Amino acid sequence: MATPFGSMSIGELQEGLAAKEFSAAEVARGTFERIEAADGVVHSFLETTEALALDAAARIDGAIAEGRLAEMGPLAGVPVGYKDNLNLTGTHTTCASNMLRDYVSPYTATCVERTLRAGALPIGKLNMDEFAFGGSTETSAFGPTRNPWDTERVPGGSSGGSAAAVAAGLVPVSLGSDTGGSIRQPGSFCGLVAVKPTYGVVSRYGVVAFGSSLDQVGPFARSVEDAALVLNAIAGRDALDCTSQPSDVDFTANLAEGVRGMKIGVVPAFLEAAGLAPEVRAKTQEAALALEKMGAELVEVELPHAQAAMSAYYVLGPCEAFSNLARFDSVRYGYCDPGHKDLGSQYEASRARGFGPEARRRIMLGSYLLSAGVYDTYYYPAQQVRTLITRDFAVAYESVDCILAPVAPRTAFKLGEIGDPTEMYLGDMFTISINIAGNSGMSVPVGLGADTGLPVGVQLIAPPFKDANMFRAAAALETVYGPAPVAPDYADGKVGA
Repeated sequence: MATPFGSMSIGELQEGLAAKEFSAAEVARGTFERIEAADGVVHSFLETTEALALDAAARIDGAIAEGRLAEMGPLAGVPVGYKDNLNLTGTHTTCASNMLRDYVSPYTATCVERTLRAGALPIGKLNMDEFAFGGSTETSAFGPTRNPWDTERVPGGSSGGSAAAVAAGLVPVSLGSDTGGSIRQPGSFCGLVAVKPTYGVVSRYGVVAFGSSLDQVGPFARSVEDAALVLNAIAGRDALDCTSQPSDVDFTANLAEGVRGMKIGVVPAFLEAAGLAPEVRAKTQEAALALEKMGAELVEVELPHAQAAMSAYYVLGPCEAFSNLARFDSVRYGYCDPGHKDLGSQYEASRARGFGPEARRRIMLGSYLLSAGVYDTYYYPAQQVRTLITRDFAVAYESVDCILAPVAPRTAFKLGEIGDPTEMYLGDMFTISINIAGNSGMSVPVGLGADTGLPVGVQLIAPPFKDANMFRAAAALETVYGPAPVAPDYADGKVGA
């Protein structure tokens, strides 16, 4: 049986490389063999990058031969997958859309480049909801990704491919992007550690934008330590992104401190929310009690405007999406519908056929909301609500170090089960306010739901640029629940049911 490199932690991989139990080239080849054998049903990868990975592996093996492995970076020899809205030179960056089906990246996103400089083996590009519009990865133009825990169910979205690849043990870590919950919700559905850092901690340069004031890149992993190591590698100021901020934090530094003395906020209204499944409520309460038993103080906090977050988001998000997607005009790049004699009909046909239904829906909504006579009615009030939500969090953080909440109102649902877009949007009811306020948030797996037997995650939310607070609490929860396992049907070299 081939060595399950994708099931290993970063530490295990690097210990094996240092001890010469296997080479980086063997890690790369073994990872691609595993993807070929096991990704047929899951469909997490849209493109694999064998040549790039083997070139990186050769550099790592050369350093090992010279005794310089430690110099190659914190991700040396670690296979990493990338959501397909992250540019990587020479690869397709399709955003899972027909609009960009043939687009090849001429440059590399800063977050991707930083993983490469840290020694990562680039394994390929991962499936997603088209242009990150969705919560299930069902809107991908190339077909849905399936949840490795139950392939009749969704992995969440929009970063569903990034989550599924780690949950199936194809790669140990991956990168996704989160605009309103698109890292944390699939993290919960697939039973992973999934991190949305504070807005500005990770550069957005080279990330195809959905909502420029909301988007943030972060890691998926099966342990808190691995997620922290990846965030260490990609965080920091970037001259190419004016919204990025300096970061001198080692996110692994306080993982062993425990939570004694910490104040953990609990929002009663979240636990009483309509639509919250009993098994998710029970797991959230169980996690809160576990933190309390380890020495944390539970403090009830109020977020009085959180109920307006969904309304504000579905004004702000489509407006920013409309603006960002205007560049796809069928002239400079992107799908160009053939046979038109005038530019107007070419624009219309190219955008109608290049974009899928959910993308068109959000373009039309954003266009309407930004139109004359409507802007003052919706967009400006949504920005005012954003300010109120941000203030609510600031007040809450005067009395707590981080907040514990559900990630999603339920566990993973079946493919095709939710056809109503509004019902799909409600899946982000607990995650959206964090993006609106710019706070950090992460999903931490806390076992399986009593009713469905599917993974449940709880959300830890920390003040801006105090992401280390949530990592500390997450590491404490991991001592209770353990690191995330590979999905049973894909563990121990299996290739699915």
